Amino acid sequence: MPRSKRARIVTETKTAKKSHKEQTRRLYANIRECIEKYDYLFVFGVDNMRNTYLKDVRTEFGDSRLFFGKTKVMAVALGQNPETEAAENLHLLHPYLTGAVGLLFTSRTPESVISYFDSFRPLDFARAGTVSTRAFSIPNGLVYSRAGEIPASEDEPVSHTIEPALRKLGVPTRLVKGKVMLELTEGQEGYPVCREGEVLDSRQTTLLKMFGVTMAEFHVALKAYWNRKDTQVTILEKKEGEMDVDGQ
Repeated sequence: MPRSKRARIVTETKTAKKSHKEQTRRLYANIRECIEKYDYLFVFGVDNMRNTYLKDVRTEFGDSRLFFGKTKVMAVALGQNPETEAAENLHLLHPYLTGAVGLLFTSRTPESVISYFDSFRPLDFARAGTVSTRAFSIPNGLVYSRAGEIPASEDEPVSHTIEPALRKLGVPTRLVKGKVMLELTEGQEGYPVCREGEVLDSRQTTLLKMFGVTMAEFHVALKAYWNRKDTQVTILEKKEGEMDVDGQ
């Protein structure tokens, strides 16, 4: 059968995907290199992980190196015991390499690093599964954009186009002359969206976001750091009942 003479698109450049093994080797090599380059190594954990805020941290520490994720690779790169550690006492950081943690290599003073993360706590909208930090209800009557979070004189009514979405989410609203009204049974002062300490579901978090209510705090918790000059490890976050470690 003769070969087709139809025009074909030929890709002249082809980018090979990085294999998992290659990424692992690169992470391992980069961590080992940073151990020799920077004065301090911090192990940190992240509460309410948000990539946007983690990018802010990377930007702030442009003169440093930050690694996040793949805890097993990080643990192997640092060393899990005195026989395999990359530098003296690095194995003491191994107990803190669990969960959502990362490594920060920097030559900034520990005081400046600790001060920065103590003050860097941006608020964000909660995700499903988050525990609510306070109660929130939508007041009865005309529904405002912030639902009582700010004075009515500084707020404005929600658009009539949002009313179907509110009803779909279980909020008893209806349109009255183009205005979104919340009408409850007698004795109810507002529609409760959530209570303090309650585990939020997707319906509740959607409502909280619609009214601009933030209940999640992005926070980088520094757990411990290693000083390359004297190879000492300083524990910053101790678990209940935990003893001081050797080399501190």
